[in-house]
Amino acid sequence: MPRLLIVDDEAGIRRTLKDLMTMQGYEVEEAENGAEGLEKIKSGQFDLVLSDIQMPKMDGMELLRASKESNPDLPFIMLTAHATIERAVEAIKIGAYDFVPKPPNLQHFLVTIRNALDTKVLKQEHTRMKARLEKIDANIPPLLGESKAMLRIKKLLERAAPSVARVMVTGEAGSGKELIAQWVHQLSDRNTGPFVAVNCAAIPGELIESELFGHEKGSFTGAHKQHIGSFEQADGGTLFLDEVGDMSPTAQAKVLRVLQENQVRRVGGDRSIPVDVRVVCATNKDLELAIQNGEFRDDLFHRLAVIQIVSPPLRERSEDISELAEFFCDKLSKRNARPEKHFSKKALSLLATYPWRGNVRELHNAVERLIVLSEGDEITEDDVDLFTNPGSAPQDSISYLVEQHATINDFRDAAEEAFLRRKLTEFEGNISRMSDSIELQRSNIYAKLKKLGIKE
Repeated sequence: MPRLLIVDDEAGIRRTLKDLMTMQGYEVEEAENGAEGLEKIKSGQFDLVLSDIQMPKMDGMELLRASKESNPDLPFIMLTAHATIERAVEAIKIGAYDFVPKPPNLQHFLVTIRNALDTKVLKQEHTRMKARLEKIDANIPPLLGESKAMLRIKKLLERAAPSVARVMVTGEAGSGKELIAQWVHQLSDRNTGPFVAVNCAAIPGELIESELFGHEKGSFTGAHKQHIGSFEQADGGTLFLDEVGDMSPTAQAKVLRVLQENQVRRVGGDRSIPVDVRVVCATNKDLELAIQNGEFRDDLFHRLAVIQIVSPPLRERSEDISELAEFFCDKLSKRNARPEKHFSKKALSLLATYPWRGNVRELHNAVERLIVLSEGDEITEDDVDLFTNPGSAPQDSISYLVEQHATINDFRDAAEEAFLRRKLTEFEGNISRMSDSIELQRSNIYAKLKKLGIKE
């Protein structure tokens, strides 16, 4: 409930304003002059001040100046029966949110109050976000791409990351699930704490409990010394459970218990250890199907998947491939001690036609291969044809089209679309040259491009 302070030397006006503001759902305190108002501001937490200007001991303008020195983000709305343009301008220059004459227009007055409170919230959120951004690890790769899918993810992160809600990231292998998890951590208030990643699929079933919860010396054969588990290591930060769908049933039950009680017990230990951990997990499995098959606990799923983020495959955001390829090219040229290289326009267009079954990870590896094996400063379409992974057949290859489309009509449409895309790239969008080459009238080409949703 927003807290308002009304400062006015007239008791009747204070009482009227207080009754009105209370009816609107605000918590209200009063002060009969600027000096008393300043003491209340220093000792209490207020969201907005409604202050008269002409008052004994300390007037409203003096109160505004004094308050802004110690509490610059506290909004003021100034009230006066002796309104002048000069006074209004002076108040705004000092830092008042608005200047309202007495008696105020009720509807306008209430809207002004709501807007002032909204502005304060936005400023606070901006300050928090700025503080979080200043603490971001410069070594974390950026979330690149302006496709609809990536903009959706960025918007989700803006809202979900600063909360304490657990996050589950789903998507195909290589699509960037761990990077999304890292940004959940970086954009949270925990980003000064540790980010601990555990690949549940890479740890044998008999060792997963020791990895997550730790063990005491001598608790089992081979436990030659005490081991601090991942939950304890991530205390005050974020624990990332990658491939959580591969966790054993026993480990699932123990993780559920930790999430319920916020404490762990090491293997072979006799005491519970409190932990403050935000859990983010990822999987490329269909966990709802795994629940139906009895392979994953329904109650654990609902504990982990408070916020769900889907990491899209690269083929569904092909418009991001050019930006990703250029970023990898710059980064990997330096890492491989190669002269700075860049892609030709046609090479980037050709990369966008590949299905990238290995997603961003496969594109990363392909760009590194191109940097190492291509000659010259420019990576051409011939280089892309020669050095990209032959396992990633272009989307216009016959084998790919047959594999992806069940009916002859689907195949025909897909083949025509791939053909037109290739020709657009070849002729750099010049429809006249393209028309002469493929012996099809320009009007027909335009109609087909519009039907298939292809931009020139």
